Amino acid sequence: MKSSSKGGLVYSTDGGRMCPECRRALAECVCKMVAKAEPVGDGAVRVTRVTKGRGGKSVTIVKGLTLDPVALALLGKQLRTVCGSGGTIKNGVIEVQGDHCEQIIEVLRKDGHAAKRAGG
Repeated sequence: MKSSSKGGLVYSTDGGRMCPECRRALAECVCKMVAKAEPVGDGAVRVTRVTKGRGGKSVTIVKGLTLDPVALALLGKQLRTVCGSGGTIKNGVIEVQGDHCEQIIEVLRKDGHAAKRAGG
């Protein structure tokens, strides 16, 4: 029988519910703060246009930004405002509705990001 790697103490009469990752009381857990603080991305900012799985409608995607979630949300808002369209941020990727690759690359370069066009 295999033992679970995440098994262990889940409740203690001293501290109540326990975090399975850091094994501290949930009130003292630091796992979620550490996960939020780590930026998602590899630093190579790539801008591409995608239509797959979207009913033929194009979406401009910005990947590789090494920003924290708050800064990423602000940049996403700025890009959507410049392009005059809607969009979202999912898993560290900014999606802007429509084909706005050139506008987004210009804005990113003005902000100091080394953005480049990826794909077709």
